[in-house]
Amino acid sequence: MPMDGLTAGFIARELDRTLKGGRVDRITQPERDAVVLVIRADNENHKLLLCASPNNARCHLTGGSFSNPLEPPSLCMLMRKQLTGARITDIRQLGGDRIIRIDMDAVNELGDHVLRRIMLEIMGRHSNLMLLDENGRILEAARHVNADMSRVRLVQPGMAYQLPPAQDKLDPLTLSAEDLLARLQAREGGSFARALSESISGLSRQSAEELAFRVSGNEDWPNDLPDACRRLSDFCRRLPEMADPCVLRGEDGEARDVFPFVYLSRDTRMQEGCKTLSRALDLYYSGRDAKDRLNQKSASMIHTLKGQIDRCARKLALQEEELASAEKMDEYRRMGEAIHANLYQLKKGMTEAVLPDWNDPEGGTITVPLDNKLTPAQNAQKYFKKYQKARSARETAAVQRDKTLEELDYLENMLMDAENCTGESELEEIRQELVRTGYMKKVTNRRQQRQLPKSTPMRFLSADGIEIAVGRNSLQNDRLTQAAGGNETWLHAKDMPGSHVIIRTEGEIPLETMRQAALLAAWFSKGKNSSTVPVDYTLRKYVKKPSGAAPGKVIYTHQKTVYVTAEEQEIRAIREITDPS
Repeated sequence: MPMDGLTAGFIARELDRTLKGGRVDRITQPERDAVVLVIRADNENHKLLLCASPNNARCHLTGGSFSNPLEPPSLCMLMRKQLTGARITDIRQLGGDRIIRIDMDAVNELGDHVLRRIMLEIMGRHSNLMLLDENGRILEAARHVNADMSRVRLVQPGMAYQLPPAQDKLDPLTLSAEDLLARLQAREGGSFARALSESISGLSRQSAEELAFRVSGNEDWPNDLPDACRRLSDFCRRLPEMADPCVLRGEDGEARDVFPFVYLSRDTRMQEGCKTLSRALDLYYSGRDAKDRLNQKSASMIHTLKGQIDRCARKLALQEEELASAEKMDEYRRMGEAIHANLYQLKKGMTEAVLPDWNDPEGGTITVPLDNKLTPAQNAQKYFKKYQKARSARETAAVQRDKTLEELDYLENMLMDAENCTGESELEEIRQELVRTGYMKKVTNRRQQRQLPKSTPMRFLSADGIEIAVGRNSLQNDRLTQAAGGNETWLHAKDMPGSHVIIRTEGEIPLETMRQAALLAAWFSKGKNSSTVPVDYTLRKYVKKPSGAAPGKVIYTHQKTVYVTAEEQEIRAIREITDPS
């Protein structure tokens, strides 16, 4: 649900109470469709996130941290110019819909106080974020909409702002029982909750089901519809006083939904109260938005890698075919030698000859096709040339096949890294590696580039209290292994792409720690879903990186192998260390 019209009304009232009179101190734009305002109010700094993402559009205070592009986008630069130092005068929801308006008292270049207004429209793929001047004209927007994109409503700098087309629904805060009754009677039949969502502005399916439950106990139409409408009207008028935000948890403890007050239509035991709605929304979106954006950013990289892997597979098939055809070279040599040894028996014009095969230890014969236009000596030379060509082709194809196999292994490792990465730093490291090797083009737009810290390995604590470090990608694998002590234990899934794993202790390893480390090596490998995964382990001092080898590529000796089956439940049971190294 979380940001339907009902929730938008609650968050607007909460933000208005918290931020009214506050001063805008700093503005950043971490994403094309997301702006963060740092506002000083009541001697405290608040980070207000305004996000117009198609999948996760929202507005709330946040405790999260964000990385920013090296150069701010135009919307950010204009907001800094127009809004830095401005005071918040009003934050409100418009018409019960998912539109948040933020009014500010700003000072222009002449020193005059002027109105500046931010409009956040939370409307799925049509979501947008705009800055308006005192005349209601658009100064800048996160998304420009031209005539080719929409014939209904244009969004361009310099144009007068227009509200989205009205949906002809009732505002929940002002609806009367009579108006609601008239709407519902016209829609009677089917789901009562659906009729409510089609009649009252801003109701998601969950909110409509809650209102239906409050008056009828289920989604059935109430027996006394006029009385139900009176109760719904009273309930909606009391909404501003009902703020009691909570997060709905799933069986796994993950946040599944956010409610502005306890929803009686959902299991109340799974609803965790929060001090503010902003906190509840921050909990719900924590990681969710970042994961969606990471998936979007990695999609083109994954597409490129899969295309390159397909290309390598086709090339490998051709090289294997060449090698297979080159296997006839010995036959060509035998035929040439047979002709040469029997020149006195052959004449020009013959098309075939059965000759003694000197290479057959049993003294057999060989049937040799002949070109009737060539002399016997020329036929022999023809077969010797075929032999030489086939031998050269075999040697070349074998070398090329080895290069292709090496390239395929590299690409499959990069693909696994891209599919499994969990942070933007990791993704950027993979991108830079692919740029270095020529598979991707270098990004020259500084507004897309970010100053990101180096990614760090995952860290786990075994049942025996010993730290286990796991590389997140091939480049990190190199750094992890290089930094490990010579007598620390190194693990890796055998003969397949996967993470380097280091048990950070020397000497004898407890059995359970070794088992958990092997499980991690198997889980973070290409064999993750296999029934049994072989995992090699040895001391770090026996692991070497060949000169010029691809990232993550090593050779090792003195290894032993264990076979494990990695299951998600067991992996989750291994405690991950999340505090900074």
